[in-house]
Amino acid sequence: MRTSRWLVALYSVIIVLGFLIALPNVLPQSTLSKIPSWLPHSQVPLGLDLRGGSYLVLEVDEKDLTNGRLQSLQQDSRRVLRDKNILTRSIVRNGNQVVVTLTDPTQSGAAVTQLQTLANTVTSGLSAGQSDLTINPNGATIAMSFSQAGISANVDSAVQQSLEVIRKRVDQVGVAEPTIQRVGPNRVLVQLPGAQDPSRLRELLGSTAKMSFHLLADNADPNNPPPGVTILKDEQGNSYPVLDRIELSGDRLTDARVSFDPNTHEPLVTFRFDSAGANRFAEITRENVGKPFAIVLDNKVLSAPNIREPITGGSGQISGNFTADSATTLAALLRAGALPAKLTVIEERTVGADLGSDAIQKGIYSGLVGFVLVAAFIFVLYGTWGILANVALLIHTILTFSALTLVGATLTLPGIAGVVLGIGLAVDANVLINERIREETRKGQSAFAAIDNGFRKAYSTIIDGNMTALIAAAILFYFGSGPVRGFAVTMGLGLIISMFTSVAFVRVVMIAITRRRKLKVLNIRPLIPFSPYDKHIQFMKARFFGVTVSAILSIASVVLFIHPGLNYGVDFRGGIQMSVKTKEAADLSTFRAGLNTLGLGEIALQSFGDNNSILVRAQRQDGGEEAQTAAVTKLKAEIVKIDPTATIEGTDVIGPKVSGELAQAGILSVVIASLAMLFYIWYRFEWPFAVGAIVTLVLDVTKAIGFFAITGLDFNLTAIAAILTLVGYSVNDKVVVYDRMRENMRLYKSMPLRDIIDRSINETLARSLYTNATAFLALVPMAIWGGSAVSSFAIPMVFGILVAGASSVFIAAPILLFLGDWRRRHAKPAANDTASTDGKSGKGNKQIPAAE
Repeated sequence: MRTSRWLVALYSVIIVLGFLIALPNVLPQSTLSKIPSWLPHSQVPLGLDLRGGSYLVLEVDEKDLTNGRLQSLQQDSRRVLRDKNILTRSIVRNGNQVVVTLTDPTQSGAAVTQLQTLANTVTSGLSAGQSDLTINPNGATIAMSFSQAGISANVDSAVQQSLEVIRKRVDQVGVAEPTIQRVGPNRVLVQLPGAQDPSRLRELLGSTAKMSFHLLADNADPNNPPPGVTILKDEQGNSYPVLDRIELSGDRLTDARVSFDPNTHEPLVTFRFDSAGANRFAEITRENVGKPFAIVLDNKVLSAPNIREPITGGSGQISGNFTADSATTLAALLRAGALPAKLTVIEERTVGADLGSDAIQKGIYSGLVGFVLVAAFIFVLYGTWGILANVALLIHTILTFSALTLVGATLTLPGIAGVVLGIGLAVDANVLINERIREETRKGQSAFAAIDNGFRKAYSTIIDGNMTALIAAAILFYFGSGPVRGFAVTMGLGLIISMFTSVAFVRVVMIAITRRRKLKVLNIRPLIPFSPYDKHIQFMKARFFGVTVSAILSIASVVLFIHPGLNYGVDFRGGIQMSVKTKEAADLSTFRAGLNTLGLGEIALQSFGDNNSILVRAQRQDGGEEAQTAAVTKLKAEIVKIDPTATIEGTDVIGPKVSGELAQAGILSVVIASLAMLFYIWYRFEWPFAVGAIVTLVLDVTKAIGFFAITGLDFNLTAIAAILTLVGYSVNDKVVVYDRMRENMRLYKSMPLRDIIDRSINETLARSLYTNATAFLALVPMAIWGGSAVSSFAIPMVFGILVAGASSVFIAAPILLFLGDWRRRHAKPAANDTASTDGKSGKGNKQIPAAE
């Protein structure tokens, strides 16, 4: 048995390149700057949960956008018909339509022709080529509205324009390394690292900043304004009868700066128009001397000064009760330009820098401890050959970080958990291979024959097991968001890389060592004598007991799910959640008494991590995004009032729309993952195996749900990641046992199914114990020291590993035995004859023997 030198060279190059690419991640910036430019310098970017910052998802307000477009359509209709001398009685808004009533019905055709010039053709998407306007004439009345294709095109255009405006606004306030990208058809994701004021960010990003100049109506009744007049208010609550006609749009602004009144020293915002705007401004002020002139921003009057004299210089100023920050923000908004429509902040997450650095420390420490525990366990299991497995494990970790660097993935705290879990799953392949080689050695095989047969027989099991876990990771990535996606990426990359490190690399090195030492027999001995081999435990005798206990636990879990129910996190029920840190032990009763006086509805308090950390939850407030911002401000002020030493380390604000979508996506992802694995196992094995796996999977998941209910852990996005990972891990465990059953069915065709199942479980018992132990050891440090950000993942996974290991033996196997017996009793003699003679299709080799 020889290995190609070219293959060895290729593996060496991959490992060296992986090391060089991953190296910058462990070097300080001062050292990195001294490295030659031809060497890699890129580092894995850290998520906001590790470096601190703000994460916002904004959604284009389709209703506001349509209203703005309909207003423009109304004005344009009046203009084009007037230019062609087509007389109208009225042009009014009626819901989502603009209704034109003509004086002369005979001009209807000419009017429709002119109005059609206002329509645009959709140029992209599935609706390309369609008109964005629907025009329906009916005698003297013509109704116009935006078509569905037009609405979609308007939203798409608004999102693209919003991206540029947001980017300009963020640049105006000097935020470094922002991430601004489109998410879905009508949303924009903004990530801003570093310490940010969430209320200021909401004002900066959510404000439309549509500035316009209007004249005021004379003698208008504020309670019953005439047509064409809207009553608007300023910050102090004063009302103004503003004429709807825009005299001058803010689009003509070329600059806006903060200045100070030389007399009062109060902040002002000075602005300047372009040449066309300056001419129009001069014309308006010349014709309306002595009249009030309102400056309106987003339907609020900033100021309404009287025009004392014509202003011909093309500049002006806005005064008001500005602070330095609010004046700076307004100037930045005006310089960056107006958004095409209102952006609603539907999701906001803010993490303090201190909490981020603490999360890095916890993640690194728990990851290192998990790696050391797994490496020590492998060394104890396989002695000197365990050193090779641990070297492969180290290379696996390095290559994982190099792959994250290459793909530009962002590392989050759940992502670190994904790396740790990937280490545990990578060990699974090493255990399978070593156990197979041990079996071949016990059969009397020579060293090279044991290596060849061990790898060959373990390969299909490794593939099947990794595929089921990859299905879970892929679905988690598709339906997840933010840090959960980071977890899916790291776990998926870890599984793929393990195929190289645990299979290809280990095989080449093991052959080289065997040849160099001229070994005749390959003895893989543990440091501590422990032999679960050659056992003849009759597991199926306890099948009724195992199924009964499992059923009782699952029923109890369903009851716990109903009452008291799950402790749904802010991800799924919406609202406001704050992480608060105090210097001394926090007094929950004092905080509860103070916060309940704010009138924000139900306030829930919970300790987490230690006595100095509390979680504050408030229900979703009525009144839109302004109400959420006001509630956050009230909570912060009251918390500091109760305990001046308290600091807000993180804030989450989730809207009802997002929480509903996340809940739907979570349920859907678990269902789709289960069905995908069902079909995969059905394809790879046979339908009784698939049924056994899915039934067991349902029982495992219900127990995990019950665990969340009884422990009161947050059921959030991270919990969904835990459930999906548990689904993949559980099926992975079943696949190993099923693979051995399938192999034994081909070898012992006359053996009763019950004996085959017992024999298969005994033969895979060592692997099941060892892999469950390694995954357990990898996750226990994360569960203990990982912190609140991953507790909803690591703790249930530790429980799930134990449940999955037991269910493979006491649930999945008895179901397979029952189905085999059912098939024997219901099969027709003719069908049995056909199955026994069908040797060409290959399907007969997989037939389940009769149970006895």
